[in-house]
Order: sequence, then structure tokens, then C-alpha cells
Amino acid sequence: MKEILLIGSGGHCLSCIDVIELEKKFKIIGLVDNLNLKSKFGYKIYPERDLKKLSKKIKYAFITVGQINNFKIREKLFKKIEMHGFKTPSIFSPLSYVSKRAKVEKGSIIMHGSIVNAGAIIGKNCIINNKALIEHDVIVRDNCHISTNSTLNGEVVVGNNSFIGSSSVVKQKIKIGKNCFINANIFIDKNLKDNSKIYE
Repeated sequence: MKEILLIGSGGHCLSCIDVIELEKKFKIIGLVDNLNLKSKFGYKIYPERDLKKLSKKIKYAFITVGQINNFKIREKLFKKIEMHGFKTPSIFSPLSYVSKRAKVEKGSIIMHGSIVNAGAIIGKNCIINNKALIEHDVIVRDNCHISTNSTLNGEVVVGNNSFIGSSSVVKQKIKIGKNCFINANIFIDKNLKDNSKIYE
């Protein structure tokens, strides 16, 4: 089993641990965070300053910091682990479905109950959270979080660094710009420009 480091140790990390343990492709060596703790969730904590040293022994790392209002932390950490030479795999829950005709880029996680249908493309460093539905030919670009139970209908495009809240629905063929925020339980039926914020 391949060894992997997880970057972050909050609530989203615990959800990722559950997926990784169930997938059984990687052995988690520890969590990287600047906490004054020796361990958390049953795994050793390493300080962020040790990343360079750890990269000489461990080949894989994965970002397990969540994202709602601010994508920049995940983006910065993703660039940092790549700079140190870590490989960043895609992680797939065995309880999800990803079409063989879909593509999921490195550093992204497909969580429990999610569906990624034929022709869909998921960019780098994305979270496709529990029970999200990504329909045919959807494009989700880098550093996005598609939250729990949300639906992106056919041919939707979501720009880099965007967040789609829980149980929100995006109508087919809609284009959502970069750096957008869509709150929970929203129906989107019009294109959104870059940096749009939809709260109700």
C-alpha cells in the first residue's frame, strides 16, 4: 500500500480519512498541521515546516483542508506540496460512481454517494462532496468545492476557485465564472460573472 501524508486536520480531514481508509489504496502516515498536538484522529501530527524533509521519504500527499469562503488556503497548500515534489493522487470513495468516460484531475476527491457522469471533467484540487451529482459533460475547473447534495446539470461549466453550496442546483448549460460563491439551497438559471456572490 502506498504511503500518503494528509495536509490539514480539521473536520474535512476526518471525512477524507474515512474515504481513504475505505478505498484501501493508501496508508496514511500522518497529518500535517501547525497544531500543538502529537496526534489527532489516531494519526501523528507533523508541523508544516517538516514538509521538505518528509518529501524525501513519502511520495504522496493530499490536501484535506476544507473550502467554503476562501479557496486560497487550499490553492497555496496544493502549490506548496507540488513544489516539494509530492505526487497528488485523485481519491475516489468506493461508495461513489465515476463514469469511465469522465476525467478527474490530480488532487481531487470524490466523496461518498457522489455521481460523476459521462463526459464530465473535474479539475485539480477539487472537492466533490457527499451525494453531489455531476451530470454529463459538466466541467468543474481547478480548486472548486461542489458541496453536499448539490446538482450540476448537463454541460454546466464552473470556473476556477468556486464554491457551490449544499443542495444547490445549477440548470443545464449554465456558465459560472471564477471565484464565485453560491450559498446553500439556491437554484441557478442564469450565467454568473467572475466573483459573483449569491446568498439567497
